[in-house]
Amino acid sequence: MTRATPEPVQVIKTRRNSALEALKARVPYAAYLGVEFERHGDELTTVLPFRADLVGNPALQALHGGATAAFLEITAQVVLSWSVIWPLVEAGGAVESVPTLPKTIDITVDYLRSGLPRDAYARAKITRAGRRFSSVHVQAWQDNVDRPFAMATGHFMMPDHV
Repeated sequence: MTRATPEPVQVIKTRRNSALEALKARVPYAAYLGVEFERHGDELTTVLPFRADLVGNPALQALHGGATAAFLEITAQVVLSWSVIWPLVEAGGAVESVPTLPKTIDITVDYLRSGLPRDAYARAKITRAGRRFSSVHVQAWQDNVDRPFAMATGHFMMPDHV
């Protein structure tokens, strides 16, 4: 029995990156905020690069709460979608049609401290993954992953074709 020749690493990385870019393109507000994604295997870290127009309170130089909430929601939606397409990408399949993003049922944001005028990072953990409904917990931090400045818990309706 002969084993199939594995794909070159660069081909796999290109396929993963193009799938992630296709997901990112589904969220126009992510482009407006300048949200970026760092991928390490199947784990995503979302990055919100600091810009002066994201400051909500000039006296405190604090990030705007709406920008923070949007950042957390974008992270949750993209991580949920990524968890759906990851097996397809890993199986060698091309993801021509990116799935519809999950629809937000509700999201609760906890502002733990002011977001400072610097880059912010977030990671989401799927706490319940179902065919129709999923729950996600997201944490955002800036300098220290153990000191989040905001957290969110959201519930999302999964697309029908998933």
